[in-house]
Amino acid sequence: MFQLQPGEWTDDTSMALCLTESLLVRKGFAPVDQMTRYKKWMREGYMSSTGECFDVGNATREAILKHERTGEGYCGSKNPNTAGNGSIMRLAPVPMYYGEQPMTAILYSAESSKTTHAAAECVDACKLFAAYIVAALQGWTKEQLLNSAAFDEWLGLDTLAPRIEEVRKGSYRFNEPPEIKGSGYVVKSLEAALWAFEKTTSFEEGALLAVNLGDDADTTGVVYGQLAGAFYGYNAIPTHWLNKLAKREMIVDFSQRLFNERLS
Repeated sequence: MFQLQPGEWTDDTSMALCLTESLLVRKGFAPVDQMTRYKKWMREGYMSSTGECFDVGNATREAILKHERTGEGYCGSKNPNTAGNGSIMRLAPVPMYYGEQPMTAILYSAESSKTTHAAAECVDACKLFAAYIVAALQGWTKEQLLNSAAFDEWLGLDTLAPRIEEVRKGSYRFNEPPEIKGSGYVVKSLEAALWAFEKTTSFEEGALLAVNLGDDADTTGVVYGQLAGAFYGYNAIPTHWLNKLAKREMIVDFSQRLFNERLS
């Protein structure tokens, strides 16, 4: 669609890099700074693989425009009809940064959604997905990760949005395409990523399964990739994919710095 070369990325990764840089530069969670960087991406192509912003979701655009008008950090709409996957697609830097503090990671993952996507399903999807990523980083087995009772302690007594709770309880185990789909709807996006993760045994196999669902393929792939990357590790990513990755050195440097912050 966008005539990208192999290894060039879309808005998902651009926003994740903006979020990563904000966490590293500000030494923690700073919503106004995050929005300022998202604005720079949308307006100037900052952190784009091509030097320009060629794809921005409607909810993200509206949030950035609100930030431009108000200077606020939390600009996401709470309208249930805006429950897209624009916040979960960029999430990984937050649970990576706060990886040694699971409940803090979950708290700030929810807050990171609210900057652009404040609908309950978006916020709760980010909370749940942050728990998966932190657990993977801590070395949990796949069986432990996908246990419906996992994360009870981390998530506390908070009730997740009903559709997100269904995913937590394993809705992805009982469906196949076309019920499983790579949709722009955050619930379906999360469900599809977990479906691909549960069904496969390698980073590559799951990534191919995820993106071949079609539709919003780049985001299905990147949501899967966040969890699979945390679970399988960098060395499990096919070398021929890494060799084509645009701005690979910057991405690897950011990843190492996030990991070092997690250990500090």
